[in-house]
Amino acid sequence: MATSAQPAVISLNGITKVFYTDEVETHALAGIHLEILAGEFVAIGGPSGCGKSTLLSILGLLDTATAGEYILNNQPVVNLNLGERSRIRNREIGFIFQSFNLIGDLSVYENVELPLTYRGMPSSERKQRCQEALERVGMAHRARHLPSQLSGGQQQRVAVARALVGKPAILLADEPTGNLDSKNGDAVMDLLHELHEAGATICMVTHDPRFSRYADRTVHLFDGQIVDESQAQEQAATVSGH
Repeated sequence: MATSAQPAVISLNGITKVFYTDEVETHALAGIHLEILAGEFVAIGGPSGCGKSTLLSILGLLDTATAGEYILNNQPVVNLNLGERSRIRNREIGFIFQSFNLIGDLSVYENVELPLTYRGMPSSERKQRCQEALERVGMAHRARHLPSQLSGGQQQRVAVARALVGKPAILLADEPTGNLDSKNGDAVMDLLHELHEAGATICMVTHDPRFSRYADRTVHLFDGQIVDESQAQEQAATVSGH
């Protein structure tokens, strides 16, 4: 669990995002201020359309803010070119998506290996990293299988291994349990909890209050603004009270 003595991996100051379509302005985010510390697990909650996924896309350098400052690992991202943003996504950020986003004609091992291939990493090092990542999520025995031969829960475990293999500074998870039944959803959340306990920094978008309790704190969005924050103790009490 993070403490205030640890550095901020992510710092957002006044982040605003406006989408322009047919002369209509849609304000997706309005003046977001947020810090995520090294080793912290932060959940982002709120109703559909409140800006959760937009915020995560900006954090993951998949989108850019209209205004405001984003500092990632002490580096302002505003002046990064496309190549630099791509390099940071490959090396410093691990992504876990609701729909798994595995490549169907690649084996489990090849899916996990792919981010390392883009780095030009030697084969022997890639093999060791992939083996470690798959063992960590309990999927080493399925390394040669195709995604279509796996259950949804197993596919999401592979997706977690792919996110971990590059040893990123932060894991970004967008509704990681959204396409899973409750049993598999709980299993994936237990896995994220284990990674957090081992020191991983995690930022997760979720609409399910049950899963927010795994986080150190939850940031609540509404109409593109942070309207509330709750700590782990408060969340546990809220969940147990229902």
